[in-house]
Amino acid sequence: MRKLRLTNRVLKIRPQLIDILPMDDYELENPRSPKRRRVNGRAYTHARYSSPDELAASSDHETSYLMPAADATIRIWETVNGKLLHILEGHLAGISTIAWSPDSKTLASGSDDKSIRLWDVSTGKPYPVPLLGHHNYIYSLAFSPKGNMLVSGSYDEAVFVWDVRTGRVMRSLPAHSDPVGGVDFIRDGTLIASCAGDGLIRIWDTATGQCLRTLVHEDNAPVTSVRFSPNGKFVLAWTLDSCVRLWNYVEGRCVKTYQGHRNQRYSISGAFGVYADRNQAFVVSGSEDGLIIAWDVVSKNILQILSGHEGPVLGLDTLPGQELIVSGGLDRTIRIWETFEIGDVKSEENDI
Repeated sequence: MRKLRLTNRVLKIRPQLIDILPMDDYELENPRSPKRRRVNGRAYTHARYSSPDELAASSDHETSYLMPAADATIRIWETVNGKLLHILEGHLAGISTIAWSPDSKTLASGSDDKSIRLWDVSTGKPYPVPLLGHHNYIYSLAFSPKGNMLVSGSYDEAVFVWDVRTGRVMRSLPAHSDPVGGVDFIRDGTLIASCAGDGLIRIWDTATGQCLRTLVHEDNAPVTSVRFSPNGKFVLAWTLDSCVRLWNYVEGRCVKTYQGHRNQRYSISGAFGVYADRNQAFVVSGSEDGLIIAWDVVSKNILQILSGHEGPVLGLDTLPGQELIVSGGLDRTIRIWETFEIGDVKSEENDI
């Protein structure tokens, strides 16, 4: 595993607004709100980058990113020039979550219509048969590293593991006692993490469906999103007490708590990222006050506070190879942020 030398450098992020899409206002239920509050307007609820290398091999653009919206559509843009490549239509209700397959050729989307759809990215067309089985809204999706499995979390409190080729449920996990807010695969696909409004984070054996570990903080705040660290040793979790916590799930303890953002109402996500010639690591998160916060993984210091959005930032992802961040939220804008560094301070080591 790669050993990262983390330096307390100031992380500077230069904002470049890619597009603001005109959309009509209307009443809808915000699919990223754990309490299903009603809001005005169409929200961008999730943001995900594709794999740049795979797309470069099959098309003229370097990489692309996508956003699902509460108007039941998905939009795919080209990162370099902001060109809109596809508008994907097929769901009957708002879309809360999306996931790229590892080869970037397939896209999965989860909707309030209780279905999961797979899409051919090159054509923008859906696969003929949706994945059906959940009894309520689909909140979260993640592909396995090989792309042969898909894990889903739902408002019905269950976690399903799907065979992508056949479209059938391989395993149904009665995971939580509240809606499942987040799911993720570890980098080798052997473990799954899930989290929910019951305040629990659970680690599952992919092959057997056995729950190997349950993580819960003493405050027992609802957990809305979860991600494995790049090396698979830790789990990063977002909670509705305005905290992002890094867990050593093997030992069952919280090792870092990142604070400074606002998160008490909406389901907000974030990501790991790298900077300083890819030798330093940071955690980045959206916030309900329209800000984006980046922390040093080791020191927990706030490296940068980004302003630009005019409402809660719900979806966020990083593209480490090009040191880019994409964000979207209730202000109906998508923003691309480019990172660069200035200044050197004291260094620490951490293996993430």
